[in-house]
Amino acid sequence: MIKLLIHWVLTALVLLILAQFVPGFQVQGWQPALVAALVIGLLNWTLGLFLKIVTFFISILTLGLFLLVINALMILLASHFVTGFHVTGWIPALWGAVALALLGMGIHAVTRRM
Repeated sequence: MIKLLIHWVLTALVLLILAQFVPGFQVQGWQPALVAALVIGLLNWTLGLFLKIVTFFISILTLGLFLLVINALMILLASHFVTGFHVTGWIPALWGAVALALLGMGIHAVTRRM
């Protein structure tokens, strides 16, 4: 349970850092970042999983790069639900998906050792 909480907080921290470096990616504080991390995680767990299963062959053809498009879609969708978290288009969402994927691997490595 503690690993899940650490993963959640570190993902929110990544969202806050992304807001500083990616134009069009806006997070207005810790509370929206925590809520956005939770909503993105829930969307990836439900709708994202369904989309990844449906688009499995496209993902194979693109060597997995299409998964970034699905993750960007989940980020855009989350920005519509969370007040204080706003993404202004596909390019910022795609950069956010790339950063979350790369830093997510690091977060997973940190929480796995615990």
